Amino acid sequence: MKRRSSSAGVPSRCTSSAGPEAHRTPGRSLGVHAEPATVAELVTPAGTRAILRRFAVRPAKRWGQHFLVSIRTLERILAAASLSRADSVLEVGAGIGTLTLGLAERAGWVTAVEVDRRLLRALDAVVGPMPNVRIVPGDILDLSAADLFDGPAGGARKVVANLPYSIASAVLTGLLRQPLGLALLVVTVQREVAERITARPGGRTYGILSVAVQYRAVPRIVARIPPGAFFPQPAVESALVELRPLARPAVEVPDEPTFFKIVSSGFGQRRKTLHNALANGLDQPRDVVARALSEAGVDPRARAETLDLAAFGRLALALAAPLRDAPRSPDPRGRE
Repeated sequence: MKRRSSSAGVPSRCTSSAGPEAHRTPGRSLGVHAEPATVAELVTPAGTRAILRRFAVRPAKRWGQHFLVSIRTLERILAAASLSRADSVLEVGAGIGTLTLGLAERAGWVTAVEVDRRLLRALDAVVGPMPNVRIVPGDILDLSAADLFDGPAGGARKVVANLPYSIASAVLTGLLRQPLGLALLVVTVQREVAERITARPGGRTYGILSVAVQYRAVPRIVARIPPGAFFPQPAVESALVELRPLARPAVEVPDEPTFFKIVSSGFGQRRKTLHNALANGLDQPRDVVARALSEAGVDPRARAETLDLAAFGRLALALAAPLRDAPRSPDPRGRE
């Protein structure tokens, strides 16, 4: 589980080295010698409490730790993942290994990432002896996801995870941005985040996260998950979300930084018209923005939440040259 706040942007640290501990031999012990638990034993409130007590771990509220204790929810996750022995799976926030066990029984290879070192001994006791599981200690935002996929060449790469609420947006946008060749992502997230991910233009939940995800994937909500499916119970509902990455971005843009700068500027002042929001957010003359809006066929009185990805793409094309040619603001410290 993680401590970082949610972000619709892409985490810049997703491409750093995984470190030496990430390449531990599958099944190597961390000092705990015990038979692995079964999924049925773990996926109950009593079973989860028992293993947490055994390893003297209390769920960390500040890390947003909520362990899966519903067999029905677990079965839904595994069914949505549609796994085969050819698949290689990345799990983020493996916890005590409840979902990990289910994944390992179905997939060819599972890499289980867990940042909380207090949980590593429990996780190793549960799944360490399994030959197709690799435990990677660390923060997913610090690891190179490309180095985390193992298994047979040619198999599908999938992400299946009960994502910590606080970093779900950052993890999803970061993974989708990287050229990982992902076939599918199946994740549980806070219901509010799921609604933002899948929102369509015109609604209050449609925003930067909606555009960032839908630019690279087709998302859908598979099921709503009640608080009672987790221990301890969160204060909000969760949702199971499926994301199918696109072979190419949903719209053609001159360059992605320009596209997302325009999207961020538009949503940065949601109550303002696009004409005002873009002029302020992009630091561009109002007449330049007006011409770009006209060229893109966008009503200058419209607001960002009414634009679909195609309209944002046309705006990016119309504003690419003005943004590229705009003089840089002088450095107040007198530097070039």
